[in-house]
Amino acid sequence: MKRNYVNGIILSLTITMITWILSCSGKPGMKSEKPPLLQTEPEPELPAVNLVRLVFPAENAEIKLNEKIKIVLELESRVQPDSIKIIFEGKPAGELYSSPWEFEIPASLNITTGRKSIKITAYRHRNKPQIVTSFITVISDIVPARQKFRVINTFPHDPGAFTQGLFFRNGYLYESTGQEKKSTLRKVDLQTGEVLNQHNLDPDLFGEGITFYDGKIYQLTWQSKVGFIYDFETLRLLSKFYYQTEGWGIATMGNRLIMSDGSNVLYIIDPGMFLPVSQLEVYDNKSKVSDLNELEYIKGEIWANIWNTDLIARIDPHSGKVLAYIDLKGIMNDPSFDTSVNVLNGIAYDSDNDRIFVTGKNWHRLFEIKVIE
Repeated sequence: MKRNYVNGIILSLTITMITWILSCSGKPGMKSEKPPLLQTEPEPELPAVNLVRLVFPAENAEIKLNEKIKIVLELESRVQPDSIKIIFEGKPAGELYSSPWEFEIPASLNITTGRKSIKITAYRHRNKPQIVTSFITVISDIVPARQKFRVINTFPHDPGAFTQGLFFRNGYLYESTGQEKKSTLRKVDLQTGEVLNQHNLDPDLFGEGITFYDGKIYQLTWQSKVGFIYDFETLRLLSKFYYQTEGWGIATMGNRLIMSDGSNVLYIIDPGMFLPVSQLEVYDNKSKVSDLNELEYIKGEIWANIWNTDLIARIDPHSGKVLAYIDLKGIMNDPSFDTSVNVLNGIAYDSDNDRIFVTGKNWHRLFEIKVIE
């Protein structure tokens, strides 16, 4: 009996040991207890520290178009950043990892005039990035030519027409006139100045620039932020569109429209929804060129009357720089007529015959001119 009892104990211990081994081995049908993973808390992010400061270029420094832009940074303390990213006008320009903390933004990124942003982001382990933002002004890299003109032909023009917009198509002039209670859209005979068809705007609207696009005429108004689309053949009103700025001048450039608002900014517009897709800031080699008014697109250039002057600016549509100024001072050659009040305004181009027409507010003449290069 004793021997059987001992053998039973040994058998029981053996079975228990085998069960324990199988359990620990993770064999099918057996549950395996794994030790819990060690839970670690993420390192907390520390506040941003001043790692660097921008030494050059200075805030609002003037940089020429198509030039490299040198960036010079200095460390604020002995603590060095792990890396620095440089962003120019929202586009990555380069990175720095060690001294010297200097970099050149390539000229290939400096291709349009205007106010531009430089963003420096300095990184240090565990610290929030330090962000430094500065602005520069990109001016033209050329001195614009000053061009004169020659009058080729003179045509009669309605002295009651406060000219705000002008274009030429299929042998006729199309004109937009301004002032409350007097604003119109007109089809005009070039040779006689006779108004052949006319649409009158509502009395509280002030008519501005016009252009032809896709079989229709687009017309702006000044401060009402509403424009109109007309049938080209009949001048019948078809629809309206809206915008967020003042309306001054408008022209057609390929499958886009160009719009001015009296500043130095030209808006490139998608005509379908009449929404800006980009913009140009216009500069010469000294400063921004404001008061851009009536527009025309001529041989790959944007021409703009500069309000309250005798000048037309010829603008590069790719960069925004002024290529040349046409000085039309004295074109009326009429001492009794005050062009400082009744200012130059209105440019039209006959692309079929390469003719340029200009006039002004309440002028009694319209001129075909030739620019002297």
